[in-house]
Amino acid sequence: MPFMIETFDKPGHQAVRQQHRAAHLAFLDVNKELLLACGAKLHDDGSDLGGGLYVVALESRAAAQAFIEADPFFQAGLFETVRITRWRKAYVAGTCHL
Repeated sequence: MPFMIETFDKPGHQAVRQQHRAAHLAFLDVNKELLLACGAKLHDDGSDLGGGLYVVALESRAAAQAFIEADPFFQAGLFETVRITRWRKAYVAGTCHL
């Protein structure tokens, strides 16, 4: 059962994001089999909005919580808020899963 994990950075923490970005990307690569989609949120002009969205294939809310808590961004204290929401996979990459 997939989950959406939406993160919101603490204000003024862009330096923390940049400092831990390489470790965050390595974490995503190690866990890529769990990722249905993942990426940073952006302003309309393409600049960093501060936060991200993960859609992960995990079996429980507890597993989704453990996943985000293992992210180096979380461990560095970057996030002000994390929202975890169960998600129904309907269409992914043009394929119907209903």
